[in-house]
Amino acid sequence: MSLRLYDTAARAVRDFTPLRAGQASVYVCGLTVQGPPHVGHIRAAVSFDVLRRWLAASGLEVTYVRNVTDIDDKILAKAAEHDVPWWAWAYLNERACTRAYDVLGVLPPSYEPRATGHVPEMVELMQRLIDRGHAYAVDGDVYFDVRSFPGYGALTGQKLDNLEPAADTDSDERKRDPRDFALWKAHKPGEPATASWPTPWGPGRPGWHLECSAMAGKYLGAEFDIHGGGLDLRFPHHENEQAQSRAAGDGFAQYWLHNGWVTLGGEKMSKSLGNTALVDEVVRRVRPVELRYYLVAPHYRSTIEFTDAALEEAGSAYRRIESFVQRAAERVGVDAGKPELPAEFRAALDDDLSTPAAVAAVHEAVRQGNTALADGDDEAAAAALGAVRAMLGVLGLDPLDPQWATGSDDRLAQATDGLVVLALEQRQAARARKDFAAADAIRDQLAALGVAVEDTPQGPRWELIR
Repeated sequence: MSLRLYDTAARAVRDFTPLRAGQASVYVCGLTVQGPPHVGHIRAAVSFDVLRRWLAASGLEVTYVRNVTDIDDKILAKAAEHDVPWWAWAYLNERACTRAYDVLGVLPPSYEPRATGHVPEMVELMQRLIDRGHAYAVDGDVYFDVRSFPGYGALTGQKLDNLEPAADTDSDERKRDPRDFALWKAHKPGEPATASWPTPWGPGRPGWHLECSAMAGKYLGAEFDIHGGGLDLRFPHHENEQAQSRAAGDGFAQYWLHNGWVTLGGEKMSKSLGNTALVDEVVRRVRPVELRYYLVAPHYRSTIEFTDAALEEAGSAYRRIESFVQRAAERVGVDAGKPELPAEFRAALDDDLSTPAAVAAVHEAVRQGNTALADGDDEAAAAALGAVRAMLGVLGLDPLDPQWATGSDDRLAQATDGLVVLALEQRQAARARKDFAAADAIRDQLAALGVAVEDTPQGPRWELIR
């Protein structure tokens, strides 16, 4: 393959060579379902959706796993705050996450395991670590012994002696080293009985890091190609995953990919920022396909600032693409033109998924296609349409994909509203200058189009005539 990817562990761009010819195995950390997702959360899903589509377009059979963390301290706390069972709170927010994935055109994963469904695999992994001298149990808790594994810190290039104590447990003198992290947390008084599972070391629940190692191993095997996630997961989550898996004898991930943050006001987007950036809220004022374009167009490793201006700029750029696709399809037919990916587009995505260059290739093909339409060159227009749609298919942005049909209807409704308002403003201007003939003509033209206008003390009101 000619694909090259930036490997966080190597701190360099590397040639991508799958472990198994013709196949690619990918594990991406899904969300901890303590609340509904915001745009920063969903960027990872969109970024790795493009990776997955490109691997498939390059001829590989892709197994793509994205987990759900449905049990942890924050879920228990939020559920108690809202006086609902923890599992009900987790499922409510899991559905919100699925809704966000779906509305932004993220393909369903091959497997989407929940942490709570894989406790036996976690117990087995802990037992292997204890047997190998890399973990120990104390009063129902199980800890990973970081000093037992010389490779700890390798993923993020940190030395153990420079690291702070693990923050996933309270300061505990029972630990051999304050940097040892929890694999298993013993059940505590006051915690729901349903948030506890039996193990040889006592009842309790899994630590966050243990979950992903167990689920990745179950669905992808001891060694797989790519592990992805947000930049903030590099340490401690991914560092701990790698350490515990390799200490247990598994090869684990061969490449580590991390997407950059979405910032708001210069700060990393977080749940504490309120509802302004929740996906459910944003797609009420921005078409989902335009939000996806906003997330896809920058390089996946870059930081992007979330502003209304940036969203509008992305929307305008996407509408230029959409306008060409729709006009060309009307002119030469939806299926006209061979769906062929231009060399520039292939080279861009092979270069560590350089979507800025890939999107530039889309706009260049659109420019050529618009010229062909203006010149009446249907053959060239059809070729451009085929190329544009092929590229947009990889990016998940094809306007003719049924995924975006609802968005097209919404845009039509918005355009209708705008045109009617514009006509009414012209009518009001005619009335103000006492040109009542022109005002009546506008009203009659609207009526002929099925729009009834009623003058009220608050101004004109209109509705569609059934």
